[in-house]
Amino acid sequence: MDVRAQISMVFHLDKCIGCHTCSIACKNIWTDRKGAEYMWWNNVETKPGTGYPTKWEDQDIYKGGWEKQKNGIELRGAGKKKGLLNIFHNPNLPVIDDYYEPFTYRYLDLIESPALDDQPTARPVSLITGKPIDIKMGPNWDDDLSGTPDYARKDPNMHNLSAAEQEAMFQLERLAFFYLPRICNHCLNPACVASCPSGAIYKRGEDGVVLINQQVCRAWRMCVTACPYKKSYYNWHAGKSEKCILCYPRLEAGYAPACMHSCVGRIRYLGVVLYDADQIENTASDNDNNLVDRQLNMLLDPFDPAVIQAAKENGMPDSTIKAAQYSPTYKFVKEWGLALPLHPEFRTLPMLFYVPPLLPVMASLGNQNTGQGDKMDPIAKFWNDKWLYDTSTDELWGTIEQARMPLKYLANLFTAGDEEKIKAVWKKLMAVRIHRRDVTVGDIPKEKVAQSLREAGLDPHTADAIYNLTSLAKFDERFVIPPAHREQAIEMLEFTGDTKGSVGFGFKETLQRIQ
Repeated sequence: MDVRAQISMVFHLDKCIGCHTCSIACKNIWTDRKGAEYMWWNNVETKPGTGYPTKWEDQDIYKGGWEKQKNGIELRGAGKKKGLLNIFHNPNLPVIDDYYEPFTYRYLDLIESPALDDQPTARPVSLITGKPIDIKMGPNWDDDLSGTPDYARKDPNMHNLSAAEQEAMFQLERLAFFYLPRICNHCLNPACVASCPSGAIYKRGEDGVVLINQQVCRAWRMCVTACPYKKSYYNWHAGKSEKCILCYPRLEAGYAPACMHSCVGRIRYLGVVLYDADQIENTASDNDNNLVDRQLNMLLDPFDPAVIQAAKENGMPDSTIKAAQYSPTYKFVKEWGLALPLHPEFRTLPMLFYVPPLLPVMASLGNQNTGQGDKMDPIAKFWNDKWLYDTSTDELWGTIEQARMPLKYLANLFTAGDEEKIKAVWKKLMAVRIHRRDVTVGDIPKEKVAQSLREAGLDPHTADAIYNLTSLAKFDERFVIPPAHREQAIEMLEFTGDTKGSVGFGFKETLQRIQ
């Protein structure tokens, strides 16, 4: 058992209000530079939607991530052989139009324009060429537009939804959408690291943060192709690849990353998890329907004496183990089973997990007898069979199947198509809501409260703990950051003779080399 520490994150999607404060905080600190104008290390997408870059989830287009082979896995569009063939011409790279051509406006034209009969305007100009352009796309161009045919209906996750399910999602009165914030997942099996011909991308041994050594990067851009989440970018001015660094200078000083610190909805949680690195290859090589369970099984109990002993033998500090024991991400992901990885079928084993949105319950349940039978329009019949409006308390708490967002859509996002896992999370979220409604209002029958908790596998104490960490958590409870051990980093750099931070050994390997 090779026990290692990994900084992991949880985003609670029911709390995201789509304000983009996180994106602006990141932009102002890290990518407000020439060549990085189009980069959004943190972005917030409206789902259903095509996202940024356009259709980034469709690996038939971009060839990102890993694919299962008979003897394991291999990179879908990069690697030694494929990378060599495409090293000077890579047809799978997203182009600037897939992101958007960054632009600004000639604001001085509004001030310096001579007196004319017409109102002066500030023409949009490209930040790359400096020439006037017609704006066709932006980083959040489809914000709140999940009813439009140009974006939501082209979402790759809609591929196996029935026509009735798709059309029902876009009925104006019942439009269902949610926000999906994204940053680099700092994966356990990062495709970007495996694809880099220069060896510039590495995973830090002390906390698992994935970084790009700017001194070593030669801009082959294989990382851009290999990352299925498209969170590695090319700086056209510097001629280097760049990506989210999880604000590691802030982490080392004990502060939360900028996007998380500034989050208005307080949807973000950060903490340490311990995992068994020996399981990475077998986990990533498993069948799609086993990927989520195998990934969660890799995460180890930080209170288990055997795990603690193995971690110490691997050189892990006591402070890191203690941080893992208080980690909010461990509770959401492993202890409570509420958070799931984004597109586990990409096989990168992402360390950013999401609590799927339950969304507001419809004030309409049941079945309405219209007398029209089979003569009804299929879409109308779909809704008629599912809901009719009733705002009484009893009808507000329906079954999981009566939620507005189809189970199948969320399963395509978070469980490689396994609807039962989404249903299990929804049952827990609904049970917590029913329990808290009973505590604060008391208008739900006690039998129904007990039944919902029992079916979700929860007890009142656990339901209260979930509620407290979701709704009432303080800053130090949402972000449990292990102390940085600068002395270990210095020893590692002194031994290798590298002062530019280009190595990423695990604790065990580092200690063996120093000794």
